Amino acid sequence: LVPQGPSMDASKKVDLKIIIIGALGVGKTSLLHQYVHKTFYEDYRTTLGASILTKVLAVDNTPLKLQIWDTGGQERFRSMVSTFYKGSDGCMLAFDVTDRESFEALDNWRDDFLEKVIPREQAFPMVVLGNKIDICDRQVPKEIASAWCKEKDIPYFEVSAKNNINVAEAFETLAKQALTTYKGIFESYLTDSIKLTPNDKPKKSCC
Repeated sequence: LVPQGPSMDASKKVDLKIIIIGALGVGKTSLLHQYVHKTFYEDYRTTLGASILTKVLAVDNTPLKLQIWDTGGQERFRSMVSTFYKGSDGCMLAFDVTDRESFEALDNWRDDFLEKVIPREQAFPMVVLGNKIDICDRQVPKEIASAWCKEKDIPYFEVSAKNNINVAEAFETLAKQALTTYKGIFESYLTDSIKLTPNDKPKKSCC
């Protein structure tokens, strides 16, 4: 038998749900396929509802299975897409640097998401991706996008799904955030359980 290394300790395996949201045509599907399959296709059909891909990786010696949900960006599907938010451990907000409207829509996407997930004490794991930096016709300056993210304390990545620039870095940063939050909640749950134990004495039953 080959001994298991500490980085792949099966007893510590964690499943995390990541969701990608943003306006129609910003390249969410392209980003996901570039990260998972290392491929880029020029033409994708519009995502209706959601599709799911998985990726296994190790973060901080913990094996992770990311279940990544790619969602449709059409406004008429917004209410359906929001039903997929439940149970998310991390959220990726995407916009197109050549489409100013997709950037201006980030506030609505972010607010809609945070309204529908279970509120947590700490900030929800989230990153912002400015996609299509390989195209010259840029409408959203890096400084403006960075300032928006800095104000909300969200990491910002300039990415290209086509040229595979910063795609893995963005996903892995979000995975790391989500894992840290997951561990914090898990440890908090265990601590609370231990605190409750002394008071949970079994009641005496009468004969």
